[in-house]
Amino acid sequence: MLDQRRTTNILLLVIVIPLIFYLLKILSFIFIPLIASMFIALLFLPLMRWLGRRRVPRLFSILIVITLIAIGVMIGVELVQLSSKQILANNTVFLSKAEIKINDLMMYLQEEYGLKYNTEGNFFAQFFQKENIGSTFDFIRKFLTNILMMTFFTILWLSESINMHKVMNNTILKQKHTSIKAFMKIEKDLITFIKVKFLVSLLTGIFTGLACVFFDVSFPIFWGLFAFLINFVQMVGSFISVILLSIFAFVELDPTSTLFFFIVSISGVQIIFGAILEPIFMGKSFSINVIAVLIMLMLWGFIWGIPGLIMAIPITVFIKIILEQFPGTKVIASLLSGPERNITPLKK
Repeated sequence: MLDQRRTTNILLLVIVIPLIFYLLKILSFIFIPLIASMFIALLFLPLMRWLGRRRVPRLFSILIVITLIAIGVMIGVELVQLSSKQILANNTVFLSKAEIKINDLMMYLQEEYGLKYNTEGNFFAQFFQKENIGSTFDFIRKFLTNILMMTFFTILWLSESINMHKVMNNTILKQKHTSIKAFMKIEKDLITFIKVKFLVSLLTGIFTGLACVFFDVSFPIFWGLFAFLINFVQMVGSFISVILLSIFAFVELDPTSTLFFFIVSISGVQIIFGAILEPIFMGKSFSINVIAVLIMLMLWGFIWGIPGLIMAIPITVFIKIILEQFPGTKVIASLLSGPERNITPLKK
């Protein structure tokens, strides 16, 4: 009887888990802003508690948090505008070189894969042709919709209209003490991750931009901002940043020792901040298995695309902490953890 029940449970899991992932993919327009806003709200929860102890009304506390987020967004927009002005004001020599390289690449794609491409006129202007401008506006519309939904859900999280602790207690854990313990652990680890990731990404962006200035590579503000943003994609972001910037420098710089030392410099920035300082700041208790990181990146990247790549590690941390609360799933949680979490001292 027990064997039959176990077999039935396994079959139900085999059916239910793919169905859950399918629903997450289909309803991504809801779940992406919801999960992202939860992480944003967790980051500001300590500030909300501090303001609450100072007897600041919750409405004013929420307004303060929204103001801080708005200031951060405005700084980001200003950096984008500066980089855009820098690109537009730059000498057209690089754009001419890039035009030749891009035309050659697009011609190859047209011949091999049948991609439609007009070789007449400027490549960059083709983004604003009638057949492409609709997709551009569609992307902007989806982006703004996600921002508005994230803002709405963030306000709900902060005002406790959506209470994460109560949701966990009523749905997953079913025990008040366990749910409080798990929630505090989730909050602590995710805040640590977000703070460290933001600091490391900021330093990576600054030093990448400085390397572009030192080696006279065009658009240092743009590349610094790009390195900052792409670094939020764990592991993969560093490779993308180095590869794209190396290709860009290859088009602009002569293939001499200058190009070589520039590539070494930007690679060194990624190694120092990403491979050395970030693990030190995170601490051993936060470690996640490299294989688990790669699997989660592929899984959430497939389900949610770029937002999934960015949120893959926080989601993994959330899942790992929940699995640690049940004796039957502690083995899976230990597999997600780094090797140092699996070593237990021998009893004397």
